[in-house]
Amino acid sequence: QVQLVESGGGLVQAGGSLRLSCAASGRTNRNFAMGWFRQAPGKEREFVAHITWSGGSTYYADSVKGRFTISRDNAKNTVYLQMNSLKPEDTAVYYCAAGLTGWGTWDKYNYWGQGTQVTVSS
Repeated sequence: QVQLVESGGGLVQAGGSLRLSCAASGRTNRNFAMGWFRQAPGKEREFVAHITWSGGSTYYADSVKGRFTISRDNAKNTVYLQMNSLKPEDTAVYYCAAGLTGWGTWDKYNYWGQGTQVTVSS
């Protein structure tokens, strides 16, 4: 089992920045890739970003490309999501997830955190 705990969410004005963190514990000796998803009220959970175990490859949703950066520190078992130039439409609960194969859709990930709220005011 792997436990994931997100932190770093909050309220920010449009154009501002936040950095989310996701700390992993448990069976972290496996080479999990990590992803970030988000879910706004009344909407489906959507993919935001993905990073491979080594950190050598990253993938982003078109809506966040150029504004968000995913990174990881395997020594700390932590993955980050740096969010810049935030927009009101980025408002959502952000979830991190761990998986072994594939990326981009929720079914590719085996473990999920409980989420952290990000609210962007206009």
